[in-house]
Amino acid sequence: MARRNRRRQRLPQDPVEALIETLSHDGRGIARIEGKTVFVDGALAGETVKFLYTKKHSKFDEAKTIEVVANRSDDRVDAKCQHFGVCGGCSLMHMSPEAQLASKQTTLEEHLTHFGELTPEKWLEPLRGPLWGYRRKARLGVKHVPKKERVLVGFREKGTPYLAVLEQCEVLDQRVGARLAELGEMIAKLDAHNRIAQIEVAMDDEHVALIFRNLDPLSEQDTQALISYGQENNLWIYLQSGGPDTVTAIWPENPQLSYAPEAGLQLDFEPNDFTQVNAGINLKMIERTMDLLEVSSDDRILDLFCGLGNFTLPLAKRVTEVVGVEGDEALVRHAKDNANKNELENATFEQADLTQTELKDYPWAKAGFNKILLDPPRSGAFEVLHQLAALGAERLVYVSCNPATLARDAGELVNKHGYTLVSTGVMDMFPHTTHVESIALFIKK
Repeated sequence: MARRNRRRQRLPQDPVEALIETLSHDGRGIARIEGKTVFVDGALAGETVKFLYTKKHSKFDEAKTIEVVANRSDDRVDAKCQHFGVCGGCSLMHMSPEAQLASKQTTLEEHLTHFGELTPEKWLEPLRGPLWGYRRKARLGVKHVPKKERVLVGFREKGTPYLAVLEQCEVLDQRVGARLAELGEMIAKLDAHNRIAQIEVAMDDEHVALIFRNLDPLSEQDTQALISYGQENNLWIYLQSGGPDTVTAIWPENPQLSYAPEAGLQLDFEPNDFTQVNAGINLKMIERTMDLLEVSSDDRILDLFCGLGNFTLPLAKRVTEVVGVEGDEALVRHAKDNANKNELENATFEQADLTQTELKDYPWAKAGFNKILLDPPRSGAFEVLHQLAALGAERLVYVSCNPATLARDAGELVNKHGYTLVSTGVMDMFPHTTHVESIALFIKK
């Protein structure tokens, strides 16, 4: 069969001047050139900018701002990070924090209107937290680049699969964020400098864990070099030779990360466990969840997608019984351990694939629940929504990391299952990015 010969469109080399009409949901400016939409990185609504094309497509084009010509937006600020525009990790650093939150609220509102045909009775005040050094979880790429004569550690360039040349990261907790170049220099001295694929980062208030993904077994010399680096800089060092179950601490012996979701509770976790990246927002999110659920001592609450008990165990301190359901076996095991450690006998944890499970078949579900908490992954909770009304819950709180699936699920809850969308709002879990974290309260009519 003949292969179709596709010619790549040549990019115009001269700058183009245009008015930015509005912002897209991913934070790019939208311009119209001869009737065709152009998404412009680094531009803000109302500005007139000069841009260069970066990609051409049949229905839209992409570009990057090189100059603001007129009508500089009041929302524009100077980016704090020297790598902004090159690193693909942050895309809103040229926008004031207040404007970022307003944009995220608009994104949530538009998704609810478009996908769910809904408007909440009340908009919640956005939850705000630290703007810099907030990120305690990250996956850093590692790449030996002979042409640059160095090992790069960090994130990919914007719009490319290549690692950016980074000296530091302003949004990472500075216990690691200030060490990117240093980590690269340390790895460059190893025999296996071209066989370290990534570094998984996890932190608590006092400790930093670094998981080095080694593609081949390390020599004794390399292993000792990593241990010495950890000892000198108060960093916990792990190796990962294969899948998640191969993560092994090499210094110190038996390390244990933990955090307090509220006073009087301590949750242990492993460095490759899922935990919220922004500790400050997580504390406020838990508090808001308790308020929206209107938790009381006689409640029986179901916590779906419960992880290692981030919400479940604070709930257990306040209610008659809480059941946490999670699909990840390791997280369920850790959640049970945390319940035992905190002497919370009224918290039950079950492993179940919530996309395949009928909850009513479990003995603990037969008594029903008067309140439900959902904290699903980006794909949402559509597969379980039909079961929730049958469980008898009068109040439901939905924590979301994706406004599109929240809007879809909200429409289902309201239009098919008899709930009212009472209130919703955004939580600034990831400042300077377009990631929209939100929370919503539904009440049974």
